[in-house]
This record gives sequence, structure tokens and C-alpha cells, in this order.
Amino acid sequence: MKMEQPTMGAMQMSFDDKQKVSATSSTIKMSARDVKVFYGDTEALHGINMDLYENEVVAFIGPSGCGKSTFLRCFNRMNDTIDSARVTGEILLDGRDIHDKKLDVVQLRAQVGMVFQKPNPFPKSIYENIAYGPRLHGLVDNNKSDLDEIVETSLQRAGLWKEVKDRLDAPGTGLSGGQQQRLCIARAIAVSPEVILMDEPCSALDPIATSIIEELIDELKGSYTIAIVTHNMQQAARVSDKTGFFHLGDLVEINETREIFTNPKDSRTEDYITGRFG
Repeated sequence: MKMEQPTMGAMQMSFDDKQKVSATSSTIKMSARDVKVFYGDTEALHGINMDLYENEVVAFIGPSGCGKSTFLRCFNRMNDTIDSARVTGEILLDGRDIHDKKLDVVQLRAQVGMVFQKPNPFPKSIYENIAYGPRLHGLVDNNKSDLDEIVETSLQRAGLWKEVKDRLDAPGTGLSGGQQQRLCIARAIAVSPEVILMDEPCSALDPIATSIIEELIDELKGSYTIAIVTHNMQQAARVSDKTGFFHLGDLVEINETREIFTNPKDSRTEDYITGRFG
């Protein structure tokens, strides 16, 4: 089904309602330079350059198959899990090459957490969904009170604590879709990440659950750098400080979100935003 394209006026309402003023940090958290991704002999991404700043939300938009999710997965080396995938170029986290052979990929994925399109809680209790990561990464020394605190704090930050505090032993898979997605966000938060990647985190959710997740993203950016892939341009306008438009494996342009939606520099961006293709 073709997504209804927002008008420029509707976009302006999104900006005005949020009174969005860019508060971009001057500190680069992650950077990508000339990043290319190959699936076998096919080049899926063509030399992408981008900086992610501390306490900033960056949205990636573009038509299906344009490379935005492929690029997102580069930041925590999730493409390593695909046998045919090969990544070239340089990606730095706090100035360190994430492809350094001495770097622990498991630790990288704790620092750069990921929330997927479909909620994927573990087949464990709500409590154990959150506790698993801190145990795995040695963040607690078999001290239950410390672990209890991490679980409670993570669920509070994900806006889920009040809804589940009396049933922490219940299975995470028994929660509603929106609650499961917030549980997955809490699970990512529990290991003290610095960056959170979100790959269309609201695409399987109803409008009410989507609104809750969007409000959560706005709160979380005070503590984390966030990159989100979304097919919903209204959502990009609501939640992000910057927006990057991808097309056919290229990053066409990236700029302040208001500028991208009201004054795009490239005609392809304007054509996509106004619904001429996509």
C-alpha cells in the first residue's frame, strides 16, 4: 500500500507543534567516511559520509531498498551477521575504528544498542529480559539489589515501569506490541549504551503506541545519541534534529530536519518529500 505523502503545510505543523529548535551538540559521537556495503558483487551503499552528534536524533528516510537500514546496521556491525555482506570505509566511535581487530564486537553492540522493526523480547520474564544484558557484560557481581536497581531504572526510562512493576515475573512475550517494543528499548538501555539505533521501531505499532515511543525518543536523546530509520516522514519531522535522505544507495543530503522538509537542496529530496516518487 502506498503511504500517503505529507504536505509541506502538514510538515510545518509538525515543526511548529514541537517548537523544534536544534540543540545539536558540537561533539561527534560516531562518524562514517566513504562507507560502502557490498552484498556479493553488488554495491548497495556508495561511499556514505556522515557524523552522529551526542544527544542528537538523526532520521534516515528514503524509498524501500534505498540502503538506509543497511547503513544503520553498519554502526554496530550487524552486517557482519550476513555472510555475503562486506563493508569498506571507516566508522569511528569516540574516535576509535569499530573495525579494529582488537575491538570486542559484543562490547560494541552494548555501546551501540539496537531496536528492531518487530519487537523481539526474549522468551523470558520481563525481569530477565532486562537482567540478561547486565549479567552477560559483567555489570553486576551477583548482587541482586544492584540488578533490581538496573531493571527498575531501565524500565522507568523506557516508560514501562508503572505498567509492569507488579508482574515482573510474567513473560515479556505476553505484553502488547507497544509494551514489547518499550521492553526492548529498556533492554538496550540496561547495558549503558552510548548510541541507540532504531530500525523502523514503530512500523508494527498502532498510533497510540507510536506516540508513546516518539515521546520516549524525545526524552532519551538527553542521554543518548539516536539514529532512527523510518518510512514515515511525519515521524521524522516530529522526532529528529537532523534528517538524511537516501536514494539508490546514496546519501543524497543530510541537514537540519526543518531544512530538509521545507528547503531541500536536491531536487530528488524535494520529489520524494512531495510524493512524486517513493
